[in-house]
Amino acid sequence: MSSTVSNIDICEIERVEVTVEPWSWAFAAERRDEIDRHFALRQGERPGLWNGRVLLLHRYAINNRVLGGACFETDYASFLAWRQWKFPGAEVYNIFAAAALRAADGAYVVGDMASHTAAAGLIYFPCGTPDPADIGRDGLFDCAGSVSRELMEETGIDIAGLDARPGWLLLRDRGYLALMKRLTARENADELRARIIATLARQAQPEFSDIRIVRGPADLDPHMPRFMVAFLERAWRE
Repeated sequence: MSSTVSNIDICEIERVEVTVEPWSWAFAAERRDEIDRHFALRQGERPGLWNGRVLLLHRYAINNRVLGGACFETDYASFLAWRQWKFPGAEVYNIFAAAALRAADGAYVVGDMASHTAAAGLIYFPCGTPDPADIGRDGLFDCAGSVSRELMEETGIDIAGLDARPGWLLLRDRGYLALMKRLTARENADELRARIIATLARQAQPEFSDIRIVRGPADLDPHMPRFMVAFLERAWRE
């Protein structure tokens, strides 16, 4: 099966050792007025948007299967504008950990982002842009803690009850560095979907509006980001 996406770098990573340090982001300072206007418009469309603090990556290197580098803290409004405006400047990346959730029968389970979210209409694995809560006591970006938290918040699933493949699969696509944690549940896909749907029904404002089962290429959807498609196509080739 040939890939439907191109120019995505993929590699296996054993560890993530990314620190968090102060850094001045020229984009956020120089385009402040534009950014604030953009966020006001987006907030008018989705009043639930909150201009909190997030972590972005501004330098990195991969040596001996270890991802090293440094994140910095910025405001969500700047991140949202930078993403919407197609990643101006080459020095910053949206780094995040995603839970590549696979059922016992081999199908993957993904979610439709709800209408109140900034990514409304897109289809994702459980994931999220890291924030200061994802900084460990050692001052490093706690990648494992981030994916565990996002999985619990978005699906109600405790990562401790899943079989986790060691390491991470790193996918780099333009402004994204996606760290995929490959996880396998003990239930089949229909059971897993029903379990998550029940959790969403109990949440006041769930991140996902629906859960989909992805069994093969016929289930790929244009609303899946490129890194999602690249990950799934690779997984089906293994």
